[in-house]
Amino acid sequence: MIQKFISLQWKEFIRSSSFQKGVAIKVLLFIAAAYIGGMAIIAGAGLYLGIKKMIPGIDPMLVVNSFIIFWFMADLLIRYFMQQMPVMNIKPLMTIPIKQKTVIHFLLGKSVISFFNLLPLLVAIPYCVTAYINGNYPLLNILFWLLSIIVITLSLNFLNVLVNKSNTVFYITATLLVSIVACQYFGIYNIAQHAGMVFYGLYMNPYYIVIPIAILAILYYANFNYLNNRFYLDSAISKKVKEVNTSDLSWLDRFGSMATFLKNDVRMIWRNKRPRQVVIMSFLFLFYGVLFFTNKLYNDMPAFLAFASIFITAGFLFSFGQLVPSWDSEHYKMMMSQNIPYRQYLESKWYLMVIAVVISFVLSTPYIYFGWDKYAMIAAGASFNIGINSFVTLFGGALNRVPIKLNERAKAFSNTQGFNPTQLLIALPKLLLPVLLFWLPYYLANYNVNAGIITLAVSGVVGLVFRNYFLTQIENVYQKGKYKTVAAFDEK
Repeated sequence: MIQKFISLQWKEFIRSSSFQKGVAIKVLLFIAAAYIGGMAIIAGAGLYLGIKKMIPGIDPMLVVNSFIIFWFMADLLIRYFMQQMPVMNIKPLMTIPIKQKTVIHFLLGKSVISFFNLLPLLVAIPYCVTAYINGNYPLLNILFWLLSIIVITLSLNFLNVLVNKSNTVFYITATLLVSIVACQYFGIYNIAQHAGMVFYGLYMNPYYIVIPIAILAILYYANFNYLNNRFYLDSAISKKVKEVNTSDLSWLDRFGSMATFLKNDVRMIWRNKRPRQVVIMSFLFLFYGVLFFTNKLYNDMPAFLAFASIFITAGFLFSFGQLVPSWDSEHYKMMMSQNIPYRQYLESKWYLMVIAVVISFVLSTPYIYFGWDKYAMIAAGASFNIGINSFVTLFGGALNRVPIKLNERAKAFSNTQGFNPTQLLIALPKLLLPVLLFWLPYYLANYNVNAGIITLAVSGVVGLVFRNYFLTQIENVYQKGKYKTVAAFDEK
């Protein structure tokens, strides 16, 4: 039966619209994965000798075990935001004689096949090889330590599944991680030292491996039990009835024919958890500049300050804008069947992002405290976000065909539903282009900061001048991929 499931999943993959999104993007993602994997192998191979050279007289194995807990913490954090959860259309399977446990075991096994589970091995295996060759460590101890790392990595995989599915597990895990970092940072408790002794004990005493194996078994059972208790047809098709509160949005009528779209977006943000979380997270972007402006180190690196200035006013644009048109995936087919000009739909999204950038710029006024030059950078960043980044974001939406189910319960603070690796590629020009536009004139003008600020601001103005041209080109891209997008949003 597992073989049959694998066959069905393969057919679903090659027949889905996402498979036809473009060979170039898949090649770039493969190159990125190969590059990261190659760097991991090089880092693992040089880790033992590097520690031996930098910290002579101390066992490198003890050093690695002292800091490996922070590796696992970073691993869990990256998984939470980037690892896609295993999904499978189980509704057709509920009506045929297939054991429920078999489907659940297949789903959990599917989550193991992930680049995030492979990456630690690309570091740990070369490290163990070089440590065994150069350090004369007992082979049995090295092998069982490596096996412990593999088991802990799989445990993080299943913990991440629970964190994504359960708010309770999320809050407990987040509290624990924040407490560990705070204790280490403020010197309350040396986590690195004591955790290092625990992991070093896995090396010194191979039979201790039963502990991580037991943790893995517990997490696997917790995942199995969680899915098993929700594997019912009624829970899949039942709908919750909620009272809807109306609000007066007549002030948006000044936008004319686009007012209908703007009102729909405002209502969606007001009534649904996921977009509300996006608005909250975009507000936190306003404090991004504090990390840079309060650090004297960056005063001699204005390009980094320009980078931070982009983020201050781009919170809503980056978080909400990158998921256009996924926000409307549930009724996208209906919208496309109506006599609705595509241009108005896209223009309404653009105006929404522009309004958000303007509001963020106004709220960033307290940054004047750090100097008018810093505030001028923020103003130039806002101009670039309005005139360039808004159009790049809309263009990226044409390649985003991952639906968002607004009526499904979202996880705490975030939801990777609607996220796909393509967005990372689209994000590169939004992040690197403003830094390049600032740094080049800054360098050519004999390190004159004003030259970089003016160039960044003027680029945004130029983008506004060619607004109609950009929107027309973006509209053409959306029109060409309209039916693919409709088919992708209709997939379950």
